[in-house]
Amino acid sequence: MNIKIYTDGACSGNPGPGGWGALIIASKDSRVLKELELKGGEKATTNNRMELIAAIRALESLDRQSKITIHTDSTYVKDGISKWLPNWKLNGWKTAAKKSVKNEDLWKQLDQASSKHIVKWEWVKGHSGHIENERVDILAKTGMIPYQKT
Repeated sequence: MNIKIYTDGACSGNPGPGGWGALIIASKDSRVLKELELKGGEKATTNNRMELIAAIRALESLDRQSKITIHTDSTYVKDGISKWLPNWKLNGWKTAAKKSVKNEDLWKQLDQASSKHIVKWEWVKGHSGHIENERVDILAKTGMIPYQKT
């Protein structure tokens, strides 16, 4: 089984009301077996927090260890999990500049959620016509709607 996850976050103002979206596609032999769309939001948040939550919620939705490719348009998430996280943990959640890691709570959750799986992180260019990335962008914006002032 091949599992691909696509994630995105959105924010109206930064900080402001935000939303996140995730698309999980399970396939075998190039045949889609199942698709699952997830979305949500918060009243007062940042775009980076929504990007992180999208990946966390997608990983947490899987009930067994899986080999996964996560596609994100956030270099913050991709570089954070694949490059910066090991050093943050070694340095007591401090950056190379000795400052506290922003969104430490979510980085810890993402670390925990991804540790249950074999995860490959891929960056995709946002807003460039990538079909699945456009779908999760819509999910993220839809997840934000209940938290926006009307």
